[in-house]
Amino acid sequence: MSTLADTAIEILRENDRGTYTVPTKGLYPFQWNWDSCLTALGQHHFDEDRAWREIETLFDNQWPCGMVPHIVFHQMDDGYFPGPQVWATGRPVPTSGITQPPVAGFSLKRLFDRAKDTALAEARVKALLPKVAKWHRWFYETRDPRGEGLVAIIHPWEAGRDNSIDWDEPFERVPTEGITPYVRRDTQHANPAHRPTKEQYDRYLWLVEHFRGLGWDTSKLHDASPFQVVDPGFNAILIRSCADLADLADHLGEAELARENRQFAEKGIAAMETLWSEPHGQYLCRDRTRETLVDSASVGGLLAAFCAIPTDRAAAIARTIDNHGTWFRVASHPPQDSRFDAKRYWRGPVWLVINYMIADGLRRAGEVDAAAKITASSLDLIRESGFAEYYDPMTGEPLGGGRFTWTAAMVLEFLSMEQ
Repeated sequence: MSTLADTAIEILRENDRGTYTVPTKGLYPFQWNWDSCLTALGQHHFDEDRAWREIETLFDNQWPCGMVPHIVFHQMDDGYFPGPQVWATGRPVPTSGITQPPVAGFSLKRLFDRAKDTALAEARVKALLPKVAKWHRWFYETRDPRGEGLVAIIHPWEAGRDNSIDWDEPFERVPTEGITPYVRRDTQHANPAHRPTKEQYDRYLWLVEHFRGLGWDTSKLHDASPFQVVDPGFNAILIRSCADLADLADHLGEAELARENRQFAEKGIAAMETLWSEPHGQYLCRDRTRETLVDSASVGGLLAAFCAIPTDRAAAIARTIDNHGTWFRVASHPPQDSRFDAKRYWRGPVWLVINYMIADGLRRAGEVDAAAKITASSLDLIRESGFAEYYDPMTGEPLGGGRFTWTAAMVLEFLSMEQ
């Protein structure tokens, strides 16, 4: 009987396409940005070279402006919508025209710190360092127009939390009229009751068509979008990656890159305080078009622990997670909220990749017991329900896609923490 680690490695190899890995067969047949960067952490446990290649393939498709797209369409597959014809970004290898949480800087440092072949690791990091730094620079140039230290997402897909309750209110300002008729593919692979609604999909596609009409000029898209949200989870990932990239740059003698990224991180940490909600015991999103906090205490505000927030904030987040009271942690939305849905994508279910980042941040902040509870709960989910895309936090029921790549990668990471 295979161990959890054996099964995880088997899934990672099964979904490997040579130079990139698909999240799972059928439902997601291409390369996704933050999936790949986190998948590389799992690959590194059994094949260091392959882990570096995963991230290199993603950055081979970086746009000249510095943006790294959220999907790279390496080969045609009509099992996913919207495909490259809808995005029509005009790239040599077709890609989407929006981005995703910039976890690459964190992943590079983690791979580098663990490398057995230090010469190999140094060579790979040296080549990737300026590319990741360019992406970080792009964020602050195009998504932080007032220089406050926090960036906005302009499409829910950019946060990776597609249908989070965080977006409900600001998303209402996105029209649904006039979009090209379409046929979804996701509901053919997964239970429609567990996926985003048709109305949400209409708005997702309105934004895609709107941005396409602007020629995918990333310098214009922020101001042109009716959806501009400052997400604490997204910003925490960017801040952490900037800090980690600065450390790598120092090690490699790239003083200017180190200085620039450390400044980004320090300014961002200070600005995160504007998102703190004492009544909720966590950070909240800010609707930039109205300059108001969104009354939605989602996992995005708990994910803020991933960066170096003050220790009292981390302690409060640990208490907030305890107060969720779910059998499995961490729910993507608190069950006490009437909008909570235990099975619908990002409106309640548990995601191991989010658990991993929250646990990592809490551990660094000294909340060791809270991190250990998340790790144990995550591995309990796998033992009971297998390697699913996400899980019901009350029952542990597996949801979404099966034999999921980044779930497998996170299992290898969690197992290494237990050793």
